[in-house]
Amino acid sequence: MSAEMNSKLSYDRVTIGLHWATAALVALLWVMGQTADFFPRGPLRDTDWSLHFVFGFGLALILIARLLWRLGPGGRLPPAETGFLGLLASITHFALYGLLIAVVALGIANAFVRGVSFFGLWSLPRIGDPTLRRSLTEWHELAANLIMVIALVHAGAALAHHYLWHDGILQRMLPSKGRPIS
Repeated sequence: MSAEMNSKLSYDRVTIGLHWATAALVALLWVMGQTADFFPRGPLRDTDWSLHFVFGFGLALILIARLLWRLGPGGRLPPAETGFLGLLASITHFALYGLLIAVVALGIANAFVRGVSFFGLWSLPRIGDPTLRRSLTEWHELAANLIMVIALVHAGAALAHHYLWHDGILQRMLPSKGRPIS
C-alpha cells in the first residue's frame, strides 16, 4: 500500500481510544507490579497492590470492550503491509491479544485465590486452591513481561514506519480532530 494511501486511512475514535487506554493501563500495571515490593510492608504497599488490582479489573473491562468492538462495529482497515512484514504484524497483534487475555485471566484467578483486599475496605471471596498462588503469580508475571517485550517491538515498528519509511502507518492510530466516531 502506498504511503499516501496509508496516511489517508485511520481507525475510528473508539478503536483508537481503546488502543491507547489498553497501552496506558498495561504500562502502568507493569510498573506497579514491578515496583510494589519496593515499598515496606504496610499501607503504602497495600494501596499500591489495591490500585494494581482495581486497574487490572479496569483493563479486563477495556479488553472485553475492545474485543466486542473489534468483532462488531469497529472499523477495519486493509493491512498496512503484505508478505513477510504483514505476516509478522498479524502474528504480533494476535500475540498481544492472546497475552492480554492470558494476563487478565491469570490476574483475576490470582485475585480470587488470594481473596484480595481492596484498600482494606472490601475483599474478594477466596475461591480456589491457595497452593496455586505462587504459580498463578509466576505465570501472570511471565505473561505481563512478554506483553511488554512484544509491545515494545510493536511500538518500535510503528516508530520505524513513521520516522524511517514515512508511510503514514502511525497516523492510522493517532487521534485527529474531525475523525468520525465509527
